[in-house]
Amino acid sequence: MLTRSFVIAGLAAVALAVTPQTSQSQTAPAAPQAKPAPASPPGQASAKIGAATISIDYARPSMKGRKIMGGLVPYDKVWRTGANAATTLKTDAAITIGGAQVPPGTYTIYSLPGEKAWKLIINKQTGQWGTQYDQAQDLARVDLKIETLPQPLELFTITLVATGANAGQMVLEWENTRLIAPITVK
Repeated sequence: MLTRSFVIAGLAAVALAVTPQTSQSQTAPAAPQAKPAPASPPGQASAKIGAATISIDYARPSMKGRKIMGGLVPYDKVWRTGANAATTLKTDAAITIGGAQVPPGTYTIYSLPGEKAWKLIINKQTGQWGTQYDQAQDLARVDLKIETLPQPLELFTITLVATGANAGQMVLEWENTRLIAPITVK
């Protein structure tokens, strides 16, 4: 009888060893990790100026204690005017930016920073990474009015502002610099 008890106990042990474990002893799958916020979050500016709806999609880099103008954004070199993918300008009607005729469509904007003068570059190439600039695709280069901000601005910011029935401004601000391009709609 004792031998029979050992055999039954042995068979029970083997059965337990090959039986799948219940969910109590299994570990739960790891919860999905939240994506970290991008270093340069997306930004958008839009305005209705006259008959035109204008929008700009861009990424907003931060100062993070760095020197921006003449440092991170070097003078006399084309800058992507934001971060990451190229900054996109869309208009559904013909507009004039800083004296340059811009037909309805989608464009990329770059800028050419200078210590005393800046230019806004309106480029016909679209969909590229921000550092892939092709000067042969330039539609126009226009002068930007430069102002000094009263206090530093941490995040690069673009705004579109209607200033009249058929007039407005594109305003770029970062660190201590404000840049303005006039916009008109016929």
